[in-house]
Amino acid sequence: MRRLVALVAVAATSVLLGVGTAGANPYLITGPTLASAGATPFGAGCGGPGEGFHTPTEVPGVNFPNTEVEPWFQVNPQDPNDLVGFWQQDRWSDGGAHGLVAGVSNDGGTSWSKSWPAFSNCAGGTPANGGGYERASDPWVSWAATPANGLGTLHAISISFDRSTAHNAVLTSRSLDGGHTWSPPITLREDNSRSGPLANLFNDKESITADPVTAGYVYAVWDRIESPNNNPLTPPQAYAHAPAFRGPAWFARSTDNGATWETAHPIFAPNAGRTQTIGNQIVVLPDGTLVDGFNYIRGSNGQGIARGDNAAVIFSTDHGMTWSSTPTIIANMGDTGVRDPEPVNCLGDNTPSTPCLLVRTGDILPDFAVDAHSGSPGTMYAVWQSHQTATVAGNPVDDTILISRSTDGGHVWSPPVKVNHTTSGKQAFTASVHVAANGDVAVTYYDFRNDTPGDAALSTDYWIVHHHASDPFDSAHFSDESRITPASFNMRTAPYAIGYFLGDYEGLDSFGNTFTPFFVQANGTDPFHPLTDAYYSTAVGP
Repeated sequence: MRRLVALVAVAATSVLLGVGTAGANPYLITGPTLASAGATPFGAGCGGPGEGFHTPTEVPGVNFPNTEVEPWFQVNPQDPNDLVGFWQQDRWSDGGAHGLVAGVSNDGGTSWSKSWPAFSNCAGGTPANGGGYERASDPWVSWAATPANGLGTLHAISISFDRSTAHNAVLTSRSLDGGHTWSPPITLREDNSRSGPLANLFNDKESITADPVTAGYVYAVWDRIESPNNNPLTPPQAYAHAPAFRGPAWFARSTDNGATWETAHPIFAPNAGRTQTIGNQIVVLPDGTLVDGFNYIRGSNGQGIARGDNAAVIFSTDHGMTWSSTPTIIANMGDTGVRDPEPVNCLGDNTPSTPCLLVRTGDILPDFAVDAHSGSPGTMYAVWQSHQTATVAGNPVDDTILISRSTDGGHVWSPPVKVNHTTSGKQAFTASVHVAANGDVAVTYYDFRNDTPGDAALSTDYWIVHHHASDPFDSAHFSDESRITPASFNMRTAPYAIGYFLGDYEGLDSFGNTFTPFFVQANGTDPFHPLTDAYYSTAVGP
């Protein structure tokens, strides 16, 4: 995830705070079940001689073998026993991973196997098959219900890139057998530049959506960092301060279930410098309208939009052929990030003269979900993390998970309401949202409520809170919270990638009225021996 606009978020909307005490009807939790057991399938150095490249002014990157982070997750719409999680395998401290791996279960999560599209050198990518890149990142999958043969089509997408050059691309692949094997990658957008690695013309934070309303349509969307200045800057990160930098949303479409793709192009391209989208994600309303939700980052106030991070949406009523030009702003997110309250030294810090200060979270990524059974125009939800009162060493930090609802297809949104039950002064982060078949909405998130000052661990837990469709939409009716992690885990044993890192997002889907959280826990021995694993759980109401 690359955020090239350095901003201070400014609260610009009223927020309904104060969650009720835990209710009498928490969900029944099963699991969590380990979904990523076994050693990494990738060998040391598999990315090629340039995989660990760094400039003379950069701290060398560290690879963390046997770490799994940032999963997305899908249930087969034709068979709830078929499950697929998709994660980064062997994370690097300075961006990306050796490859993207799918965890596949055909028995409802009892057992798991692994597969991997050829999105990187480590995963079998080559220049000939289109996957010859040193690293891959930002895993996402979406399961189409066609063909109606019990298997459907599973679509995967990647940001694939080199660390030693500026070569990067958005790649997609599909599986016709439930995730066990994958087609050769198709390149949706490929870029290179004279700017150096991870700098100008970089495609980022992509997602893929199989249309659940119109069979055969699949959509991909991402942001592309671009500047008129394509000459090398030292260091390459200096582009982050270039006034002309912007990050428009790009889009590509398939009308034949991912066999071929139309040419990618921008669909929302604000002209102002230091203005960017990130976290683009397409959801489909019951009437077939496409909604692209994203964080609209503004470098200054203007046009009724606040400076900072703004949850926003744009619309298409013709399967992505045309899009609304003016975004609907849901709210200014007011996020400030997450910090270790008692920092220690760790492996992978790019400022090794100081302790490891940060926890990298989904602070700039809102998540979106649609109630597929809500009728036209449709009900949808957006969640994000925000700062209200908590501080660490005098720095504001995120302590609140907010949700907003639209009952008119995303045009008018409710004031955000707080859903997390985190202890006052403790941090909460990385929210996901999904809607079950009965219209109940669930939100998952991490927090530090069980952390004890003065001990060696940064105790972390994962939670799910839900709201019944028939209840008033307010904080008091998000009172039913359940703990997913049976015991706290130590965040300081996660890989450090500009912060202790479990992922910029986690997975959440459902079958029927049962929610299916898919998430990462850290399980290393100490901050210099990090490990993580991916876990599957279910949550069902009484």
